[in-house]
Amino acid sequence: MKESHPRQNGLNEEAHLSQLASVGQIAAGIAHEVRNPLTAVKGFLQLLEQDSKQEYIEIAQSELDNALITLNNLLQVSKPDLEDEEFQPIHLAVELETILNLFQDKVYKINIITDFQNADIPISGRKNQLKKVFFNLIKNAIESITETGTIKITHFASQDEATVIISDTGIGIPKEKLSLLGTPFYSTKENGTGMGLTQVFSVVYQHGGKISVDSEENIGTSFKVTLPIQNIITKRSVSRLKLECAKDTSIRDFFITNRQSFEEQLLCEAINVKDKIAEIQAVGNINLIENAHKLTLFIVDNREHELIQFAKNEGIAWAKHSLTLAFKLEWVQAIRRTLWEFLFNYTNMTIDKTNHEDFFSMEKNINAMVDQFLNHFFISYSKYKDELLSSQMKIVENLSVPIIPITEAICILPLIGAIDSKRIETIGNKVIDHIGDTHIQFLIIDLSGVAQMESVIIQKLIQIIDGISMMGCQTVLTGLRSEIVKNMLKYDLSFKEKAMTKGTLQLALTELLNDPKILNPLVSNSQI
Repeated sequence: MKESHPRQNGLNEEAHLSQLASVGQIAAGIAHEVRNPLTAVKGFLQLLEQDSKQEYIEIAQSELDNALITLNNLLQVSKPDLEDEEFQPIHLAVELETILNLFQDKVYKINIITDFQNADIPISGRKNQLKKVFFNLIKNAIESITETGTIKITHFASQDEATVIISDTGIGIPKEKLSLLGTPFYSTKENGTGMGLTQVFSVVYQHGGKISVDSEENIGTSFKVTLPIQNIITKRSVSRLKLECAKDTSIRDFFITNRQSFEEQLLCEAINVKDKIAEIQAVGNINLIENAHKLTLFIVDNREHELIQFAKNEGIAWAKHSLTLAFKLEWVQAIRRTLWEFLFNYTNMTIDKTNHEDFFSMEKNINAMVDQFLNHFFISYSKYKDELLSSQMKIVENLSVPIIPITEAICILPLIGAIDSKRIETIGNKVIDHIGDTHIQFLIIDLSGVAQMESVIIQKLIQIIDGISMMGCQTVLTGLRSEIVKNMLKYDLSFKEKAMTKGTLQLALTELLNDPKILNPLVSNSQI
């Protein structure tokens, strides 16, 4: 796929900046006028939900969340500095690896190829915003592939700039539509808003970078992002936030009072998860925001037992609905970072700056409690998955040995497919246990669904028939195929004096059910 310069395919940087500027004032005005009442309505719905869990309330909550996400996206496009995120050194290859982990459940049919060169060369940028850029580009690449395909992600750097190329073998984009990419509310997807690529272009330009795209229908698309390497600035470990706090405020009241600010800071930290909040709510009925506040209060109140129970319940919920663990891990680590930020601001407002003991004590407690949560969450998740796998294996075992009762004295065991050493062992155990429980007199083993059987498996089957006889039950073999019989003759194996044999299952049932004389053990006819 040929690379193309932005001015060659319609993606003119000045044109895009002009487009963004033209919608900027409108977007900002709409967002500020509408976001406040929407936020208020959402708050009242949350209060109402405590007394009445009605379906309409949940729908309204979901719609308001979607509206707020759209408005926040508009604000980020019109005034991307609103998040007030500082520039810091960023290793793009590391962030790309992290983002790819978030799509493990989506790429089982897609071949991901990575070519990361000069990975140790950092750029200077706003990490969360750039992570969002590459998250959107990789997400679009995955969604462009309808069945199977390949995505290649390349990273390399020179002395002056770092370049990331994300190419896919998806459906491609028509040439006449390339110039519209990055325009707010324009999307090539049926239900897309276009805001994802709008943010991509906006963030890249705000970082002094360049973006170009080359695409051909039914061949694929390639996005090339180039960012300058300059002015590497060390980020402060914490930042001063505009929070409400009196000198005598407890840390619990501090978090409750600044709940909205905590939520906003958390969403800034969890840049790749915030767009999944509604999806996780719909799939698993898990409210990430509410659970984050609940976890925070458990931590600051030092309610360890409740935190552990909460972690266990969360682990079961995520395992039950097979939600992506990478999102949970990023979300909890974002909670941890937000807690640190708030702890710094709290101690700065309430504790003598020369007194570091209280600060480090609370910091240690926060880390210990978050680690405790993660530990019990993953144990609970793994335990549920292991139990689920075990129950599924039991179901498979039962299906592989389907003993069907016909009368109180007669059962049928139809065997279908290949029989290996593990399955023949399962058959033996299930059969002996069933005879011990039911005391049946005849077990018909139908082998018409078994095309071939190795000599070692035939020997195991003979041993099982011996065990059936010891239990006081008679074995009737039906449907033996010529290939199996030839194999038995080759290795001098026989069911003689061990089981009755009949040509078909129907014949065996007819004789057993209608002719009382057949109940005499070891009828000599049809024996091998």
